[in-house]
Amino acid sequence: MRLVVDLNKCQGYAQCAFLAPDVFALHGEESLVYNPNAPEEQRERLARAVAACPVQAILADGLDDLAGEPGSGSGREASDGR
Repeated sequence: MRLVVDLNKCQGYAQCAFLAPDVFALHGEESLVYNPNAPEEQRERLARAVAACPVQAILADGLDDLAGEPGSGSGREASDGR
């Protein structure tokens, strides 16, 4: 599963790091690090992280079929909120 975070949008809320800690982590207080090739077994956690991002900085391919709602996965952006 391909994952992209728009680091220009990310405000460091860290919601993604709480919801998908195996994919996202904060390095220091503001620097987000993430695995751009998230493992398939993280799909559900990743979908929650994408949905929870307050600034919609996360873009993940292949999440539409999980959520069942248009725009709730692929093509939807979210961030890592702090």
